[in-house]
Amino acid sequence: MDFQQWHHDVVGEKVVNALKKNHFDAVYFSNKEEAAEHVLGFISPGNTVGIGGSATITELKLIEKAVEKGAEILNHNAPGLSPAEVMDIRRKQLLSDVFLCSSNAITRDGVLVNIDGVGNRVSAITFGPKKVAIVVGTNKICKDVHSALERIRAIASPINNKRLGTANPCVKTGYCSDCQGETRICNAYSIIKKRPRLTDITVVVVGESLGF
Repeated sequence: MDFQQWHHDVVGEKVVNALKKNHFDAVYFSNKEEAAEHVLGFISPGNTVGIGGSATITELKLIEKAVEKGAEILNHNAPGLSPAEVMDIRRKQLLSDVFLCSSNAITRDGVLVNIDGVGNRVSAITFGPKKVAIVVGTNKICKDVHSALERIRAIASPINNKRLGTANPCVKTGYCSDCQGETRICNAYSIIKKRPRLTDITVVVVGESLGF
């Protein structure tokens, strides 16, 4: 028996059940390949697909697979974009047919916890797109909101700052110091306890370590 996979499966299934109690559509897959196929089922040819700046979505190769299905990709992180183009894409993401992202953390009782620099991702998962698919690895499951925020400060924020090439203090220390600089990316805090009533959200929990 793969005991680590057993643990991923048990914890992942419990979180999915908690999400369902919170009125989310939720599903568990033990591997990212099955998860990616499920997410692709939400995408049809000609759909606009917003990408919420996610390492998890990149790992699942969902951008390339959505293009193969004939979707129009709205990715503000695509190379060669001007600041004006980036802003325009971020606005269009809010009205996309499908919005793909991950969550910085998810609690055992099915609460989504996120922190954004600009706020386009937390806006999109709250209201706007016709369909939102949030893919979360079991490495992001936390006991409660407090430990979820701690996880973001200790792991997600420092790594995201390194990925984005900011000069924020956590790039040197590896831990959030609640900095005050203009390049701070921890600005918009979102805690979604129940599915927003007018937003169609599917949370796909995957029994692997994905993203950060």
